[in-house]
Amino acid sequence: MMLKQRILTALGLMVILLAVILSGSLTAFVILLMISLGATTWEITRINEYRYPFAYAYGAAIILGITVSTAKKTLYVFLACFVVFAWFVYFIPSLFYKLPRDIGWATRFFERIYYACIFSSFMAAAFIYRQSWLLFLSLLILVSVADSGAYFAGKKFGKRKLAPDISPGKTWEGVAGGIIATLLVSVATVFIPVLDSSINVILYNALGWAGMVGGIILLVAVSVTGDLQESRFKRRRGIKDSSSILPGHGGILDRIDSLIPILPLAVLIHICLV
Repeated sequence: MMLKQRILTALGLMVILLAVILSGSLTAFVILLMISLGATTWEITRINEYRYPFAYAYGAAIILGITVSTAKKTLYVFLACFVVFAWFVYFIPSLFYKLPRDIGWATRFFERIYYACIFSSFMAAAFIYRQSWLLFLSLLILVSVADSGAYFAGKKFGKRKLAPDISPGKTWEGVAGGIIATLLVSVATVFIPVLDSSINVILYNALGWAGMVGGIILLVAVSVTGDLQESRFKRRRGIKDSSSILPGHGGILDRIDSLIPILPLAVLIHICLV
């Protein structure tokens, strides 16, 4: 029953997402982003036991819509730099430290910076879609392939735990499988003409084979840390899923965690290489 529920939910999400992405309508895409950010904000404020989570959700969605409609390129760049800096200086190193015992100022600081990164990631999604819907779709596929490769490789070969205190199910063999699967797909599609604005082709055209391989490995590795940070956030609060909005899958945050750090990184890659 659970598997059937997961499959039906996944198919429904895929249909909606592809319909919006392939429509080429920025308005439709931004509305989807607003709904998703609103749901994510509701999840976080509810988990953190804030009063009036729906008010926070509504406010975040409206602010995103207004900001996207008025923002200049410099703001997108600033927010992308903020996330990349925060991720490499604060969030990735934090994975090597144990969670604090009490929910004090350190935890509250983490929660606020983490949410700022989520908002900035949604802004990055709007920027990327404006450049090319194919670029955005290629990033979704990259994360999906990496997750699938990691899952099957972990099931088959997984022995060494990646982060047992945060996410016991993840293994180094799974990460390697995710990277290999993503590289195989990237290499197989790099010379397809209609995919010229996908992330792997952008990397290849600008940096060659070595640059593409290095860029893909970097993106997959960073996506893994996005997944781990969300698991760390949930484990600190003693919960399994961010919510039950998506039957069989948990919450919106559970679905976008890997994208939080790589969308801003992709913004900087696009600006530097295209």
